[in-house]
Amino acid sequence: MTPLPVTPSPVGTLAQQVWDGVPGALLFTLTLPDGSEARVSNLGATLVSLRVPDRDGALADVTLGHEDPQAYLDRARTPYFGATIGRYANRIAGGRFTLDGREVQLPLVEPHTTLHGGPEGFDRRLWTAQGSVGEDGPTVLFTRLSPDGEEGFPGNLNVSVRYTLRPDRAVQIDYHAVTDAPTVVNLTHHSYWNLSGDPSRSVLDHEVRITAGQFTPVDAHLLPQPAHAPVQGTPFDLREGRVLADALAQPHPQTERCGGFDHNFLLNGPAGQLRLAATVRHAPSGRVMDVQTTEPGVQFYTGNALDGSVQGRGNVTYAAHAGLCLEPQHYPDSPNRLDFPSTRLDPAQPWYSCTVYAFRAD
Repeated sequence: MTPLPVTPSPVGTLAQQVWDGVPGALLFTLTLPDGSEARVSNLGATLVSLRVPDRDGALADVTLGHEDPQAYLDRARTPYFGATIGRYANRIAGGRFTLDGREVQLPLVEPHTTLHGGPEGFDRRLWTAQGSVGEDGPTVLFTRLSPDGEEGFPGNLNVSVRYTLRPDRAVQIDYHAVTDAPTVVNLTHHSYWNLSGDPSRSVLDHEVRITAGQFTPVDAHLLPQPAHAPVQGTPFDLREGRVLADALAQPHPQTERCGGFDHNFLLNGPAGQLRLAATVRHAPSGRVMDVQTTEPGVQFYTGNALDGSVQGRGNVTYAAHAGLCLEPQHYPDSPNRLDFPSTRLDPAQPWYSCTVYAFRAD
């Protein structure tokens, strides 16, 4: 990788380099004075890695991912590690929805669904990038035009994703989008987290709290069933925090269907306001991650499909539950569900969303 100039600041530094292996790919390193470090790339507007300290000050990478940028373009080698997902995160039944009386057909990713924006979604695109350092810390702004008809979605969509590594050791992600024709938008972030810093260990010893009293059961195709369900009395009751191994030891047909969690949780509090969605705690290291979002829901996924065939950094193979995802977003299949919060976006109606992953050590 070819190094380029470093921008210093009392609140952190920003360095940029060419990410050899994919033409046009860049890698940005955002660093705080305490050594905390995020690496982001214009390939997929991706969070490539994040190093934060444990209770003793030892830094470790708490994400799953690759050193080779080519791996991020190979669906067999990476399940959306750290990517920006769009235009539509999660699943759309049959890849179809109706918008203003016109049926829109998207390419399928799974036999019965369009997943995460289609086979050539935002995670596989090169974005324009601009880095800077300000009072809020080092930041990188990624922008792109998703043209009308890309992956079947109507309207030209101008979208931006800004990563900021704040002095309080929080990664803030701000999303903006505008369209010139009615369309649907549902963006999210897809890092796999393992707060131990050792992805050869599972996350089943992590304690997870999600501020939600309801979740969305799924059918055999992982599409939402007709009605939401209360979490009370089920493994999905994470309102007070539960160690994942204990939660998954409680029998339930939904976790058995998925091999763990892969479900939408309906977050408490008003959508559109930044509020706490989840807290993840790894007791042995003391690392804690708080997730805040403006979104109405969060998809909680426990890396069930990782099967040891994917190799990541340090030649570690990722087994089932090597990482967990907390993906703030609108609910799956919303374009086909009038009872769900709308994902429609119209011209002259700017779309904004914010998610914060904040780290501390107890």
